[in-house]
Amino acid sequence: MKLKIAILGAGNVAWHLAPALEDAGHEITEVYSRDIQKAMEITERVYAAEPKDDLDFSESKAQVFILAVKDSAISELADQVILPEESILVHTSGAMPLDILGYSSASYTGILYPLQSFTKGKKMDMDEVPFLVEAEDEETFQKLKKLAKSISPLVYQVRSKDRKAVHVAAVFASNFTNHMIRIAEEIMKRQGLDFEMLKPLIIETISKSLQIGAKKAQTGPAIREDYETLEEHHRFLAYNDQLAEIYRLISQDIIDS
Repeated sequence: MKLKIAILGAGNVAWHLAPALEDAGHEITEVYSRDIQKAMEITERVYAAEPKDDLDFSESKAQVFILAVKDSAISELADQVILPEESILVHTSGAMPLDILGYSSASYTGILYPLQSFTKGKKMDMDEVPFLVEAEDEETFQKLKKLAKSISPLVYQVRSKDRKAVHVAAVFASNFTNHMIRIAEEIMKRQGLDFEMLKPLIIETISKSLQIGAKKAQTGPAIREDYETLEEHHRFLAYNDQLAEIYRLISQDIIDS
């Protein structure tokens, strides 16, 4: 099943998704962005897509229209875009429900959520990215499932309420983990130390957590209930009340878990 696809958005997801869809045999017809230059950045990555800065797609040959934009823009664009008959409109958000597309001009709606952290310019193996799929009807779901499977074998049917749980879990696993690493970088830098010495520890921790489970992999003063060390660390962080409180709260949660 080869589809004609238009992408609305020119951010990180669109940057990766457009060439992946084309590599899977689909045709990217248009890429929309309010900034035409950003749309062109995406169209330059595929064969013959047209950059657009308007939302009139009434003459488009595309069958599927993918909203790859920030969550706060989905509802507005869905309401404003002019789509041809029998079109399928999907969004790529992990947090937004399916019914946010309910007032669009699309004949069918769905969700195609890639469960991954994307950055422009960083190569990504899309066949290792899980896709969470949802649709308002079975026929549309099957089409979106086939579309997702053309990119990756990791395809899951997940309803909006459960996808929200996945998204929250992903924030803890990805965004919060990354933020903790950023804090570690700042602590090392403040002491004039080389962050490189922590990298093997970070790699081993993540690897072990995935291999044997995070609960079994937990080490450190909190899990040992080493209150003397915890207090020493808390005093060390006295230069920043917010960091000290983060340390205290997370340590206590490890002790309580």
